[in-house]
Amino acid sequence: MKKYFLTFALGLMSLTAFAQSNYEKVMAEKMAKLEACKTTDEFQAFANDFDRIAKKETTQWLPSYYAAFSYIQKGRLLMREGKMTELSVQANAAFNYLDQAEKIAGNNNSEIHLLKKMAYSLKMMENPAERYMTDGAKAIEELKTAEKLDPNNPRVFLIKAEDTYFTPEQYGGSKAKGLEQFKTALDKFNAFKPKTSLDPNWGKAEAEYFMSPDSTK
Repeated sequence: MKKYFLTFALGLMSLTAFAQSNYEKVMAEKMAKLEACKTTDEFQAFANDFDRIAKKETTQWLPSYYAAFSYIQKGRLLMREGKMTELSVQANAAFNYLDQAEKIAGNNNSEIHLLKKMAYSLKMMENPAERYMTDGAKAIEELKTAEKLDPNNPRVFLIKAEDTYFTPEQYGGSKAKGLEQFKTALDKFNAFKPKTSLDPNWGKAEAEYFMSPDSTK
C-alpha cells in the first residue's frame, strides 16, 4: 500500500511539473511573438490568446497582465493612427485584466501599477482637455506607485521618458530632457534582470531606438 501511494504521489508530481512546463512553454512562445506585433489585429489576437491562458491558469497573474498589455499596445497603435474615439474601449479592457492580475499578485506589484498608468493615459488621450484632471491625475499617481514599489524598474523610466519627450514644452515637456531620460532608462534596462523568464521584460528596444542615430529626434 505504501508503494502504491508513493507511486501515485510521484505520478501526480510528474503531471504537475509537466503542466507547469507546458504553461511556461506556451507563455514564452506567445511573449516572443508579442514583441513583433505591428497591427491592431495582431494585438487583439494575442489578447484573446492570453485570455484563454488566464482562464485555464487561474493561479497565474502573468496571462492577465499580458492580455492587458496587448490591449494597451493596441490602443497606443490606434492613437498613432488617429482613432482617438476607440481608446477608452481598449483601456477599459486592459483594466479588467489588470484587476484579475492584481487579485492574484496583490496590489504591491510595480508592473501592474505601471500598466494601470498606461491605461489611464490612454483614456485621457481620448479627450485630454476634459480628462487631464481625472484620468491624467490617476495616471500620475499610478506611475508614482510603480516607482515607489520598484525604484529600479526600467519600464517606469521608459514611460517617464515617453511622457517628457512627447509632451509639448508649454506643458512642461522637452525632447532634450526626454532623450536624457531615455538614456537613464536604457542604463536601467542594461542592469535589469527579471525574476523569472516570464516576468515583464519589454521596453528595452524602444529605449535603444530613441538613443540610436536612426531615430527621428
